[in-house]
Amino acid sequence: MYKIIYMKADYEPWWQFDGWEEHIVSVEQFATEQQFQVAINHLLAQFRKKYEFEAHKKEHFYAFWSEDECEFCEACDDDAQIYHGIILLTPNAIAQ
Repeated sequence: MYKIIYMKADYEPWWQFDGWEEHIVSVEQFATEQQFQVAINHLLAQFRKKYEFEAHKKEHFYAFWSEDECEFCEACDDDAQIYHGIILLTPNAIAQ
């Protein structure tokens, strides 16, 4: 099974802090690698058009953001950057 997880949080998706699942916006599942590749290529192209910045790690995590998208963090008493995270889960992926 192949999955694309989209999350939105004030940290990059590779951190997967406790409770990260609460920040999941959507999950798409695919039966074949071909369907998965088409979907991820389309999604990454959309995010690259929409967001100014991109970072990735371990070929399974992508983060997108724009400097003007922040939310106030009461715990740190400051603005926190909002990240749009993509997590790719494949049968061979070590991410969970």
